[in-house]
Amino acid sequence: MAHEEIVQRYSELARHALDGEPIVDCEPGEFTDGRFGRAGYLELDGLPAAAIQASLGCGNPVAVADLRPGETVLDLGSGGGIDVLLSARRVGPSGKAFGVDGSPDMLRLARRNAAEAGAGNVEFLHGTIEAIPLPDLSVDVVISNCVINLSDDKAGVLREMFRVLRPCGRIGISDVIAEDGSDPTRRAAVERRVGCAAGVITVSTYRDLLLTAGFVGTSIELTVDHGEGVHSAIIKSRTPRTTGDQRLRF
Repeated sequence: MAHEEIVQRYSELARHALDGEPIVDCEPGEFTDGRFGRAGYLELDGLPAAAIQASLGCGNPVAVADLRPGETVLDLGSGGGIDVLLSARRVGPSGKAFGVDGSPDMLRLARRNAAEAGAGNVEFLHGTIEAIPLPDLSVDVVISNCVINLSDDKAGVLREMFRVLRPCGRIGISDVIAEDGSDPTRRAAVERRVGCAAGVITVSTYRDLLLTAGFVGTSIELTVDHGEGVHSAIIKSRTPRTTGDQRLRF
């Protein structure tokens, strides 16, 4: 899916949310049966209704990222800001939560939600996940919720994640991926139905791309089965230790 198409699609959804209208990205049944959207979130008290409504993900990466007070966390494709706001709570006032999104309308929605929530340790940046607008070695944790599958350059996204992470940095990703050996032709119908799953890759391909980018200790857990070998999944990995300016695998 082209970047311009993604921005246009999510900008339209953001405008609906800004106008107080309900938004649905995937097929409506995928939201009502608990597969997408706010499903999996248990800490929604005190969050703006618009942030909850604009949750279009396939999991809860904040719950699996093991965030700690004082850490700096980055959410790729931050949308209406729900995961950034939840991360900001976890890292506390001594920490920082960044969100990156390519849609100016989504950024406007996220900033409005942050102001309503009174979150002072958040910052939303305009940019792409293939060219993250942050310096090298600047964050402790990267999270993302049903976004990386949208990119035409997944290898580039993972390289960028590795670049901005500090030594022993962590990733906690919710994404949609495919079983090894599943039939791409048969998967296509599921991908069309699940609108936020475009260009899914297999478990082995995801693992190989992470390894090539430099990550170690990868785990991939398949969660919700969407049919024809397509699943929501939790992906966790980390960057190696470092000595001097050299990252060393261990």
